[in-house]
Amino acid sequence: MPIITLLHGTDHIIKKPELSLGKENNDYGKGFYCTEIPEMAKEWACKENKDGFMNAYKFNTEDLHILNLLDGKHSVLNWIAILLKHRKFTLQDAIAIDARDYIIEHYSVDTTGYDVVIGYRADDSYFSYAQSFVGNALPLRSLNKALRLGKLGSQTVLISERAFEHIEFTGAEAVDREIYYPRFLTRDTTARNTYQQEIKKSRTYRDDIFVMDILREEIKNDDPRIQRIISE
Repeated sequence: MPIITLLHGTDHIIKKPELSLGKENNDYGKGFYCTEIPEMAKEWACKENKDGFMNAYKFNTEDLHILNLLDGKHSVLNWIAILLKHRKFTLQDAIAIDARDYIIEHYSVDTTGYDVVIGYRADDSYFSYAQSFVGNALPLRSLNKALRLGKLGSQTVLISERAFEHIEFTGAEAVDREIYYPRFLTRDTTARNTYQQEIKKSRTYRDDIFVMDILREEIKNDDPRIQRIISE
């Protein structure tokens, strides 16, 4: 269906979203970040431990150019490449710096010409996993499994002025921080625990890929080893 409902959780009501108010250092750059999941929007609304609002919108996707990073045609490395372009990473050494530059050059997806991006959310846990991968401390298989096991979820981001012409405010619901701030914290803790319990105890480096392997062997996006690991 071309018309969907988008939700945006924040500490105030937003009747008219504007691209100019977006921040450049968000996951996919400047844009309006939304979800289709009510519980997720309510947690975002209270993430600063304040009461907030779940803003609801009718969004007409007809004739819009949409980049869906979760369509099976893209990998977690494409996601990380876009994060590296926009988010602020702490890069501890030359390997991490070289890895950032290489991944951006060979795995990044050009969002120019798109109106909407659909992709993973880089909540704190998952951002730290991405950072560990770039720092050569986490193999690709573990990173890929962590994203799946943690039920990371997706977000829909409006990134063009044209997209903002297709969104219409339909109402807002007050959200109680006493209910949803603890849930926000629990989600992150659960993700970390899931990683510790389900990934580390069964982790094997056999036939796995670290970022140093990608640099040393100049592994590209279409390499069958990458495709094999992310399809497991």
